[in-house]
Amino acid sequence: MTELAIRDDHQRAVEALRRSYDAIPAGTPVRLAKKTSNLFRWRDPSDAPGLDVSGFDKVLSVDPEARTADVQGMTTYEDLVDATLPYGLMPTVVPQLKTITLGGAVTGLGIESTSFRLGLPHEAVLEMQVLTGDGQIVTATRDNEHSDLFFGFPNSYGTLGYSLRLKIELIPVKPYVRLRHLRYGSAEACAKAIAELSEAKEYEGEPIDFLDGTVFGPGEAYLTVGSFADSAPYTSDYTGQKIYYRSIQERSVDFLTVRDYIWRWDTDWFWCSRAFGVQHPLVRRVWPDKAKRSDVYRKLVAYDRRFHVVARIDRWRGERPREDVIQDIEVPVERLPEFLDFFHDKVGMSPVWLCPLRARDRWPLYPLEPGRTYVNVGFWGTVRLPPGKIPEYHNRLIERKVAALDGHKSLYSTAFYSRDEFWRHYDGETYRRLKETYDPDKRLLDLYDKCVRGR
Repeated sequence: MTELAIRDDHQRAVEALRRSYDAIPAGTPVRLAKKTSNLFRWRDPSDAPGLDVSGFDKVLSVDPEARTADVQGMTTYEDLVDATLPYGLMPTVVPQLKTITLGGAVTGLGIESTSFRLGLPHEAVLEMQVLTGDGQIVTATRDNEHSDLFFGFPNSYGTLGYSLRLKIELIPVKPYVRLRHLRYGSAEACAKAIAELSEAKEYEGEPIDFLDGTVFGPGEAYLTVGSFADSAPYTSDYTGQKIYYRSIQERSVDFLTVRDYIWRWDTDWFWCSRAFGVQHPLVRRVWPDKAKRSDVYRKLVAYDRRFHVVARIDRWRGERPREDVIQDIEVPVERLPEFLDFFHDKVGMSPVWLCPLRARDRWPLYPLEPGRTYVNVGFWGTVRLPPGKIPEYHNRLIERKVAALDGHKSLYSTAFYSRDEFWRHYDGETYRRLKETYDPDKRLLDLYDKCVRGR
């Protein structure tokens, strides 16, 4: 199909979507009819018709000279990476899981190991075409009449509108990535190294292209320094029997193809596949490689959420109930040791993921200070509730601690803020102004109702 035909298809999809949106009766909730989700906010069931966005899942074009791509909003990063790598290019930031969509990462914030130098996925956006809450199709850029929407769209989670097409920057890649796993015996030493490496952007005279970390316990943390390479003496394969996160403790140096590096976390959903027995050698051998994917595990979690299988087993065994603690938070790098000390003491989950980031600009609904080094801490699992504690005990502790450390919490998962607390953290004044401009009739949910109340 020619590029012109692809663009014609996109325009027809836009027109069909607008007709579909206009046909939804006023006062009826609007939601996307998507096959996959990477959210862990379990919303209330709805009988509302889903807005069909299946026609917005393609890479429209890649310009290897300008290093840009035109991409529809529901395109998964798996498809986007497959389209750009043949040109020796990749998106500036590729979130860890294959089925995250470009539009989802922009409106909901994504992050990965290039974020210490390239910020977050939305910072690579040059322009975006958006279906706004009032049913209009607008194109927003940094400096046009819709620049307020451009800067207010990140962290709005589809409550201002839906991105239909995005033009994004790309960066050049090499065929391989050389990894060096550096061990630290304390959170203080690890945080100091993060600050220094994020500033220097090199290690032992070699440029750092990727930087993230894994904490296995209070006295065992690793930073993984990744650098592009033209050649490799060998490449490891963590898409089958071997498990990537375990290699961090076992090897000081490793090599991966660039594609395998990009998706190193997806095969085992970081380390969460162990909850399904997939890391047991016997189970792993019979579990098909094509099913070693984050979206497969996510479906299993959704099934358990629906039928409460694990909770029923716990009750039958007479064990205390579990609390889901599935969160990503950001704290300034100098406050990281304090957060990790708190986390080990009060939550006790391991491993946890560290990902340094520096915002390149100001984004009002997720107000990080540009140029300041923050560290994303990701932790995903369940912990036993102490006797007599409320079901969201650990999550509320985490929210209070993050706020006390001048940090922020991602909204892809459960949140328990009061309305006033929420809007203090996520710039309620700017959000209300954007809502009045782009969704004056409130056809789309309010951000607080969607992210905290689970509507």
